[in-house]
Amino acid sequence: MASTRRELISLIEQGVIPPEQMTRAVQAAGLHPSPRAWALFIDRLLQWLGGLALALAVLFFVAYNWAEMGRWLRFGVVQAAMVLAASIAIWPKASPTVQRVALTSATLLVGVLLALFGQVYQTGADPWQLFVAWALLTLPWVWIARFELLWVLWLGLLNLAVGLYFRTWGGPFGVLASSEAAQWGLLVLNTLALAIWEWGAHDRGWPRQWAVRLLALGSGVPITLLMMTLIIEIGLSWSPVLATYPLWLAVLYGVYRYWRPDLFMIAGGCISLLTVATLLLARMLLWEGDWQEGSLLLIAIAVLAMGAGAVVWLKRLHQEMSQS
Repeated sequence: MASTRRELISLIEQGVIPPEQMTRAVQAAGLHPSPRAWALFIDRLLQWLGGLALALAVLFFVAYNWAEMGRWLRFGVVQAAMVLAASIAIWPKASPTVQRVALTSATLLVGVLLALFGQVYQTGADPWQLFVAWALLTLPWVWIARFELLWVLWLGLLNLAVGLYFRTWGGPFGVLASSEAAQWGLLVLNTLALAIWEWGAHDRGWPRQWAVRLLALGSGVPITLLMMTLIIEIGLSWSPVLATYPLWLAVLYGVYRYWRPDLFMIAGGCISLLTVATLLLARMLLWEGDWQEGSLLLIAIAVLAMGAGAVVWLKRLHQEMSQS
């Protein structure tokens, strides 16, 4: 579908398809979903919403009846639901979608069980330890299932664990500030996950559409926040961020311009660069300079100019990618 859409857009931009024939071309290409496709989409959507609702229902049921339920009954309800979901996931007669929904629900129920264990026995463990244990216990399921949604969920658990760990301890030796250490940890984790996923998509045929872009977002947001924090706190004084951020932008452009062309990734880099440039301009004109109405006008003009230039450049880049 995505390839057909790109080819059709390329033909329209080249003038091969006249404007009055665009509607017929779209219909002939089959870009509009059929009633059967809509029915299949709604069916799968309801299955996923139902699986999520059942997993959350177990959590809220135990929480609401906490005082009336004994310790063993609480554990029994959660474990029974988890075993039931896991049994459906390995049931041979279940459809692949039902198996994936059941396995995802079982993965969520593992977290409910761990939270219940910590609440009942008051272990005193830090929150990040819960997410580490959750990720470790569900890793075999995620590995066997080879389902991108479960992999993203598992990586989300690791992101929470890393962020909470560095916010608790500040760094391996307590040298870095807690917030900066958390951003560095998320940057390293998500960039490594993105590189591994891209390698798997290139050599082993892993799916790469929304999952890869989500990982790229998880890599771009921390490095952008680190650069913004540097500008706000100390300006452009020397910091490892000053070397890492340009390198990250260069690698992002090189990979997604030449190796695996993806305009979405490059557009994300442009948004990051525009955000950092706008903040730097605001610091120079508003914080360090004299407060004047003309400074705000200059910043507004600069933002409009940078945004327009980025749009023109991305459009030209899109045409080059379509022709290559």
